[in-house]
Amino acid sequence: MELNNSNKPKLNITKLLTPLLFPVVLWVVHLLSLLFNEDLSKLGLLPRNLVGLLGIFTSPLIHADFSHLISNTIPLIILGWIIFSFYPKVSYILFLFIYFVTGLLVWIFARQVFHIGASGVVYGFVSFLFFSGIFRRDNKSISLALVITFLYGGLVWGMIPGWKGISWESHLFGAITGLVAAYLFRKIDPPSKKYDWEDEPDDFDVDKLEVSYDPEKNKFNNLN
Repeated sequence: MELNNSNKPKLNITKLLTPLLFPVVLWVVHLLSLLFNEDLSKLGLLPRNLVGLLGIFTSPLIHADFSHLISNTIPLIILGWIIFSFYPKVSYILFLFIYFVTGLLVWIFARQVFHIGASGVVYGFVSFLFFSGIFRRDNKSISLALVITFLYGGLVWGMIPGWKGISWESHLFGAITGLVAAYLFRKIDPPSKKYDWEDEPDDFDVDKLEVSYDPEKNKFNNLN
């Protein structure tokens, strides 16, 4: 007997591997900096400084230590997988939008210290997934928003000023950028899906039911 493989679900390798690319780049950059004993913090983002403009491109790639790197790697993989799986049409432009707009806002408004790390991207992803549930109002987006709230709701504290050694501005502007992206891209993904049973006529429609009462038989008769 020959089996037809056409009906078997295909594993989309691209969706699995693509969210890993950015975290892999982060690890390569960090390991190379250790290998060559090079301090890359000078490539961080320095607000309102022309040289610091380079940091819009480079600062998310730089991390202070392994703890800093790991704390960003895990959510980037999880959130990246969710976005590339459930919002495939907007995923690439969303990443670029959050990456560069967050950096630009930090360069314009943040404290004049060096800002490094990909936490702004993490906050952008979390914010996008949460507010997509609000703007789209479809069951899938709302469900994702609830999951994200459960997993990463505590990140809101990272946007409060005063945390030592933390770029709360990157967190705040990442979240704002994610909110804007959720609104701008609200009609792109996911495609609306209508189930077959939603198109089926109702077997029992109260509004169209016509009955009469027969006092002799003490019962209602259906006139339809």
